Amino acid sequence: MDASHLMVTGGAGFIGANLVRWLHRRHPRTRITVVDKLTYAGHRRYLQGLLDTDEVDLVVADIADREAMERLFSRSAFDGVFHLAAESHVDRSIDGPEAFIQTNIRGTFVLLECLRQQSEDCRFLHVSTDEVYGSLGEHGAFCETTAYDPSSPYSASKAASDHLVCAYHRTFGVDAVITNCSNNFGPYQYPEKLIPVVIRTLRDGQQVPVYGDGGHVRDWLFVDDHCLALEQVFRSGQSGRCYNIGADNEWTNLQLVYAICDRVDAILKRPDGYSRDQVTFVADRPGHDRRYAIDAGRIRRELGWRPRVDFEAALDRTVRWYLEYMTRIWGI
Repeated sequence: MDASHLMVTGGAGFIGANLVRWLHRRHPRTRITVVDKLTYAGHRRYLQGLLDTDEVDLVVADIADREAMERLFSRSAFDGVFHLAAESHVDRSIDGPEAFIQTNIRGTFVLLECLRQQSEDCRFLHVSTDEVYGSLGEHGAFCETTAYDPSSPYSASKAASDHLVCAYHRTFGVDAVITNCSNNFGPYQYPEKLIPVVIRTLRDGQQVPVYGDGGHVRDWLFVDDHCLALEQVFRSGQSGRCYNIGADNEWTNLQLVYAICDRVDAILKRPDGYSRDQVTFVADRPGHDRRYAIDAGRIRRELGWRPRVDFEAALDRTVRWYLEYMTRIWGI
């Protein structure tokens, strides 16, 4: 990857921190500036060991703060921006949509404005979600030409930011690419999302709430495979293109919860079926999309990307990581 200085927004969050670690490992001479507001989901400790190096630094700032971003761009000649900073929890967007509008839409606008005013060439990789497409039936998959049909304030805010990026590419010639990925899992995910919530709840011997009948389907992607895809899109993706990233790995929520149950029981040496008995069903959340599935054919054909990590092994690794590190990192 031919880049001497990169910005990673949201680089102290779940996917962002994994991406910074990935890029530093593969391109140790590339300087990386992490820009993160350090809200509840972002922590310096996610970057432990990296901030002690000369190549990685952290700027604590809000991407929606135009003056702060203009100062940062004026003193740094970035070769590329990996834009991952976002409010991303659907339930939180239902309870309080305003933060999603501010960060996901205005924040993206501010970055694009700074980028188009910078004279040097700089590629903008906008990391989005498959949730912008809405809900699927039992068959089919989202492709890059699927019409947007967001169901939650979160997905609507990401859809709006996707459209902004496309408009800035077409109107102002900003060198931009967009990725829409399926559900990620792996280390450092804040324990409000499904997989870490289930692990923590089972560890503590509590009941595990599952929305509706547990039949909602998601395509699960290990975060390292996502990082590989982002690197390849940044390096070789066609400007103005969107690339869907998915592992063709569909699980119902209930299937996934049961798989975690069995792993927790094995690791904690509990009787078979102990954790499955803790599963309980609760009222479905408003606007809960029934099924997501990604057609990742474009990124496979054009860039040669494929997921490399076996799902079962990655889930095993993830469950063990949370059981070991949840208390150390989040004190829970």
